[in-house]
Amino acid sequence: MRIQEAEYRERTTRLAEHAREQGLDGVALFDPAYVLYYVGFAFVPTERPMAFVLNADGAGGMLVPRLEREHAQANALVSEVADYPEYPGETHPSAALRSLLGKLGLERVGADQDGYPWVLGYRGPTLTELLGVVPVKITAFVEDQMAVKSPAEIELIRESAKWGNLAHMLLQRYTRPGLTEVEVSQRATNEATLAMLDAIGPIYRAQNPFFEGASAGYRGQIGRNAAIPHSLTANISFHEGDVLVTGASAPVWGYLSELERTMVIGEPAAEQSVMFDHMVALQDTAFEAIKPGVKCSDVDRAVRTYYDEHGLWDYWKHHVGHCIGLRYHEGPFLDIGDDTEIRPGMVFTVEPGLYAAGLGGFRHSDTVAVTDD
Repeated sequence: MRIQEAEYRERTTRLAEHAREQGLDGVALFDPAYVLYYVGFAFVPTERPMAFVLNADGAGGMLVPRLEREHAQANALVSEVADYPEYPGETHPSAALRSLLGKLGLERVGADQDGYPWVLGYRGPTLTELLGVVPVKITAFVEDQMAVKSPAEIELIRESAKWGNLAHMLLQRYTRPGLTEVEVSQRATNEATLAMLDAIGPIYRAQNPFFEGASAGYRGQIGRNAAIPHSLTANISFHEGDVLVTGASAPVWGYLSELERTMVIGEPAAEQSVMFDHMVALQDTAFEAIKPGVKCSDVDRAVRTYYDEHGLWDYWKHHVGHCIGLRYHEGPFLDIGDDTEIRPGMVFTVEPGLYAAGLGGFRHSDTVAVTDD
């Protein structure tokens, strides 16, 4: 079920080739998703700096704090694991990073960031300060490589969708007036996760620092609050007539899917039915527009035409969708400002929505893979 070592090797080979083409000695990557993508090592980012280093010959190394040494040695597909005692420590971890870069022969480097980001209290020198040379930004290459999924990646996303769908089915089954979103979401999440572990537990890993299995919930998008697309859970009680916007997923070896549905408790009012039907038509318009060779921006334009024709702009709040994979949001985006050409292997969420103050929100989201046909 997991990504095999040969695929990781192929990814790092392409990255090393890119470094050589750019006249670089190698690359240093700090983003946890990038590290997972290239060497299969999932970790929880903290104030303790971590980095994946790859030289132009394809030799790789990891910088980790002491507490992650055995974890990295067992899981990261690299030849060298360098560790430091602690942050901030008597000697700053940047000294260990400088040593690893030197051991792998890196002076002129490409990087996703100019050093470990200052997050969760971390402070330290930039790569520019460590090496005396400004690193070359290679984020666009990495993002482009990650955007086109392999058959193995698509299978993991499909597996995620399967268990997210189960969690969502249970969420719908248990939702009743008088109950709260937390008790319903927790029950559906727990039962779906246990069913998943019964089925694939011996070969399953979440590889995600925030989720441990299938999950489904409302995130506060209940009743009038459903008009706030990125609301937060408020433990709202369900009432007859509420518009509900759901969300479900399941991390499978790091890979995610997205399933969202709009539902109404009881019989929908006329206004709710009208908005629901328009929302479905908007999504169908997007499905029809997504094809290999089409620009992402043209998908958004097709959907925007529907908004124009039906006078729906008062209810618009966001673009059509985004790619998904190791992160819940990835590029490219189905947005009028993104002219990226859609390619087979890209996986998008398709989720145009309508949001009416005082009435609620209306949004389905489906995860779709682009194929040659």
